[in-house]
Amino acid sequence: MNFTHEENKIALYSDTGSLLAEITFPNIDENTVDVDHTFVDASLRGQGIAGKLMQELVSDLEKRGLKAVPTCSYAQGWFEKHKEYAHLVK
Repeated sequence: MNFTHEENKIALYSDTGSLLAEITFPNIDENTVDVDHTFVDASLRGQGIAGKLMQELVSDLEKRGLKAVPTCSYAQGWFEKHKEYAHLVK
């Protein structure tokens, strides 16, 4: 699966360029992002795509030395289940 990484967004696009899944995380300040939105197209739901987006996110946060404030309900639940990433939550 080839995710596209942008400064405040990780996305999955179809071969035709349609958005299939995304997670957005705008800056709150220079060290913190707000994980505010996850989306997975109905055609891909139930396949673990949102979890893969979160894995991409935490990898990105660790590389960039950033902390997250999860305001998206999916991200909040994911961080609750994955305590090994608690150090990334502000």
